[in-house]
Amino acid sequence: QVQLVESEGGLVQAGGSLRLSCAASGRTFSSYTMGWFRQAPGKEREFVAAMSWIGSTTNYADSVKGRFTISTYNAANTVYLEMNSLKPEDSAVYYCAAGPYFPSRVDEAAFHSWGQGTQVTVSS
Repeated sequence: QVQLVESEGGLVQAGGSLRLSCAASGRTFSSYTMGWFRQAPGKEREFVAAMSWIGSTTNYADSVKGRFTISTYNAANTVYLEMNSLKPEDSAVYYCAAGPYFPSRVDEAAFHSWGQGTQVTVSS
C-alpha cells in the first residue's frame, strides 16, 4: 500500500493559480503512475491528470489541457498539480492517486491508493 498526503487546497479567484502537492510513502515501487482526480458536489469523481514516475509520460482530461500541469519530483516521491487560469467549474475536492498501470488508464480501478482529498474553490 502507498500512503498519499495532499497539501491544503484553497480559495482562489477565477483566472488565478494554485499548486497542489502530494507526498507518497510506503510501497511506492508498486506505483508506476500518479494521478489526480476531482469530485464536485453532486457529481462523480473524474480524472484530471496522470503521470508516470519513469519516462514522465502524461495524460490530461480535455477540460484541463493547456491550463493544468502535472509533474513529479522523484527524489522526494512527490507529485504536483499546477493549476492556472482557474474557472469556477474547477471547484472540487481534489484527490491524489497511485497505481501500477500506464497513464493512459484513467479509470478509478487503475489506482490502488488514494489521498484524503483537498478542497479547491474558485470564486467568480
